[in-house]
Amino acid sequence: MCNGGPGCDDYLGDVASMIENTCQVVRFEPRGCGRSDYDGNYDLETSISDIEFIRKHYGFEKVLLIGHSYGPDVALAYSLSYPANTLGIIGIAGGRIVNDRSWSDTYHRNLESKGEIQPKVYESDPEVNRLGNISWLQFINRPTLLSEISQIDFPVSYISAGADIRPNWPTEQLANLIAEGSYTVIPSAPHCIWLTHAEELKQALNTAVSRVTRPKG
Repeated sequence: MCNGGPGCDDYLGDVASMIENTCQVVRFEPRGCGRSDYDGNYDLETSISDIEFIRKHYGFEKVLLIGHSYGPDVALAYSLSYPANTLGIIGIAGGRIVNDRSWSDTYHRNLESKGEIQPKVYESDPEVNRLGNISWLQFINRPTLLSEISQIDFPVSYISAGADIRPNWPTEQLANLIAEGSYTVIPSAPHCIWLTHAEELKQALNTAVSRVTRPKG
């Protein structure tokens, strides 16, 4: 499971509990967050390498990557680096490959006028957010990125929040770029969907997991 941010420590325990009956769930805290090392290595490539290290440590042949907010972006980047090791991706209230000024303006305007419920107070090095965002912007400027995404051949499910203060159109756009992409919206749900719409999210998550585990053909 990939946390949001960049710069969030572990907060996805409630989400993990929704699928623990069908999956072995591994949660981790990125570098500079929570109990992990504060070593300054906070770029996207390091996050990708750390996920691969975790996969090898547990002896998983392939992994299903589940992320919230910024987490689906990290999951996507990992899957493009290690497609043979990826079963699928599930994105919760996140997933975008655009650096769009109107998106950012809408988010900050909504944050100021509406505010947002947070599940906890996060503990992290402020540099995680800065360096993570810089490396993410570099990643999405890759000339071959759209071509690489269009060649993804495993299930990718995006579950969006209907009342998110972040615009959802980039996530729907991304889902439509992927051959096995799926896009679902939970109406009236905020960014942290599980805080108010736990049952709806649990159902959507288990449907997304079934897309990965059911036999092909």
